[in-house]
Amino acid sequence: MQPCFHLAYHVTNLDEARAFYGGLLGCKEGRSTQTWVDFNFFGHQVSLHLGKPFETTNTGKVGDHMVPMPHLGVVLDMETWKTLAQKLTDANLAFVIAPTVRFEGQPGEQSTMFFKDPSGNPIEIKGFADEAGVFAA
Repeated sequence: MQPCFHLAYHVTNLDEARAFYGGLLGCKEGRSTQTWVDFNFFGHQVSLHLGKPFETTNTGKVGDHMVPMPHLGVVLDMETWKTLAQKLTDANLAFVIAPTVRFEGQPGEQSTMFFKDPSGNPIEIKGFADEAGVFAA
């Protein structure tokens, strides 16, 4: 079995979560009950439970941006990242940080985008042209 990350957090509405994670992001839905639903979040398991979402603040300084903390996310290959970035742009998603490249020409060069789910949970999606760049110093 390939290891995968599991993260459980609160959302305020399961129907909105299904439309966002399943419909917009294209994540396959797994098990569910009346109070939670699982999704295959790009190969990782997220469990969305009804409740009060965690509090966030824009206190993470990355490059020239202050980013929401805490946040969750995933690292994708560049082709998948570009496809998703275009899909979200075409859907007029309100970005916290629109799709952009940061650390250009440096170790760890990456594409990134930040947005929030309907419950306000911040999500970062990164794209790397070379997997070795994920942990570059």
